[in-house]
Amino acid sequence: MAEVKTYNVAIVGATGAVGQKILQILEDKDFPIRELKLLSSKRSAGITIPFKDKTITVEEAVPDSFAGVDIALFSAGGSVSEKLAPEAVKHGAVVIDNTSAYRMDENVPLVVPEVNKSDISRHQGIIANPNCSTIQMVAALKPIKDKYGLNRVIVSTYQAVSGAGNEANNELAEQSQQHLNKEVMTASLLPVKGDKKHYPIAFNALPQIDMFQDNGYTFEEMKMINETKKIMHTPDLSVAATCVRLPFFTSHAESIYLEVEDEGLTVADLWNVLGDAEGIILEDDPQTQTYPTPLSAANKEAVFVGRVRKDLDNDKGFHMWVVSDNLMKGAALNTVQIAQALIENEKL
Repeated sequence: MAEVKTYNVAIVGATGAVGQKILQILEDKDFPIRELKLLSSKRSAGITIPFKDKTITVEEAVPDSFAGVDIALFSAGGSVSEKLAPEAVKHGAVVIDNTSAYRMDENVPLVVPEVNKSDISRHQGIIANPNCSTIQMVAALKPIKDKYGLNRVIVSTYQAVSGAGNEANNELAEQSQQHLNKEVMTASLLPVKGDKKHYPIAFNALPQIDMFQDNGYTFEEMKMINETKKIMHTPDLSVAATCVRLPFFTSHAESIYLEVEDEGLTVADLWNVLGDAEGIILEDDPQTQTYPTPLSAANKEAVFVGRVRKDLDNDKGFHMWVVSDNLMKGAALNTVQIAQALIENEKL
């Protein structure tokens, strides 16, 4: 039997929510690691983290950290990626970046393996992992587009607080307790830590994720719009998004309206293509109230689709409900799947 090739892997942002998920998935999937390097900010350096039968000490991420590294998985914020990803590439590593730093760079592939795996082959050292809400949407749209064409997408998202990190989870828990104790809820983080105002998320809905842009859309909404067009190679596709933060911890849900090119399609036609699609699980039976929810999708790898129905006024229009764990397929799992595809296609 041929010896399995192994790789030196670094995780940048190893102590964060996504970094911890990446670590878990690498272990669960028995990723072929020769040596694992865990990197973080200076503040977190020195922490020890278990991995398989070892205990690894977290090191501060600096340019020389990437000497000898084959694959560097970044999830420590855009500014860190902008500073250190080029350094990793200089040392010979392939970077898979989970921030928005390089997503719209025309020289950087933006990849969801079930949708556009072939784009990996044109990487120049950096591959971008899309936004979590984009990943699950394009995974559900791709099989429909391939079979029946796609002209228009309008999406409204219902996003978990974990998309804003561990701090947001803590703030939701604290505010919930404050509200139940009939105390004033204190808010210092959401909707955006760096923005002027902060609102409680507990028992609330915040129609702002990330900063507002000059056109009135938030940066999160523009990510979904622009990333969808890039990933699906459809620059002329009409896409609109409204992104909302809701008070639950895990999994993003999306209500998607889409218009296909073909006429006369039925719900059964969409069920057939979705039911056979890679990475998609169809949970759709109104008679038994079967549909995905954020709780039912938590800690699972798939993208779940339900509530598929035909628009009442437009023969080419359909609606569907898409749910996926934002820290799994929406971030860590997709990152690891890109790394697996790199190895499979010998693109390191």
